[in-house]
Amino acid sequence: MRRIALVTLVVDDYDEAIRFYTEALGFRLVEDTPRPDGSRWVVVAADEQGTALLLARAKGDEQRARVGDQTGGRVGFFLHTDDFARDHARMLAAGVTFLEEPRHEAYGSVAVFQDLYGNRWDLLQPAD
Repeated sequence: MRRIALVTLVVDDYDEAIRFYTEALGFRLVEDTPRPDGSRWVVVAADEQGTALLLARAKGDEQRARVGDQTGGRVGFFLHTDDFARDHARMLAAGVTFLEEPRHEAYGSVAVFQDLYGNRWDLLQPAD
């Protein structure tokens, strides 16, 4: 069996990224291990079984230029929920910036939000 285990998300700062993903989005911190080069191996996950995010601090100008725009301004990440209204309200209360009002489409309830760096995400409750 194969699966995508990690997706790298380039960030400015480990600690602020950990706070955002754990406190505002409700992810859990899976690992935060120092590495010999001064970097850290930081992994957060929305659940126990899905793909996790490797939060990688940008190194150099080229990587810093990608922070917040890793997908060219389009939605690049999709956070599924089983209760859209609950999670939308919790995220708003935690200060998450939504770029639109919730929409109810044939495929489910959805609203685009951005993370603390500007990467665009869908909060999505798929239709049954």
